[in-house]
Amino acid sequence: MSDKSRPKVVKSEAEWREELTPEQYQVTRQSGTERAFTGPWLDEHRKGTFHCVACGAPLFRSETKYESGSGWPSFFAPIMQDAVDEHEDVSHGMRRIEARCATCEAHLGHVFPDGPRPTGLRFCMNGTALDFEPDDDQEAP
Repeated sequence: MSDKSRPKVVKSEAEWREELTPEQYQVTRQSGTERAFTGPWLDEHRKGTFHCVACGAPLFRSETKYESGSGWPSFFAPIMQDAVDEHEDVSHGMRRIEARCATCEAHLGHVFPDGPRPTGLRFCMNGTALDFEPDDDQEAP
């Protein structure tokens, strides 16, 4: 199933504020960034699926997560090609590629061309923008 078959999630800013924590709202709805090495999931090593914290859409599999040393959870590919939308971001005097959830347009982080094979990409995600669901056979640490 491609993410394009998932209905778009559209909510008012008041609804987003009610459903998300202040930090989740700041990151996902206002394109914020958590401080490096402070967010959840950086040291998560169980097998499972990372979902959008705002709408629950599946975004990344643990098999694509790697240790980039950047201070944020990093992945070399989304779970499906159309799970994450990419947009040019020229904020803060830089030109970057912003990654957003294709289902609800939540800001997730940025994509950089310095990742490992096979894609050469680093999806540098805010852990605050993600939820994690371990596979059924994975025990909590």
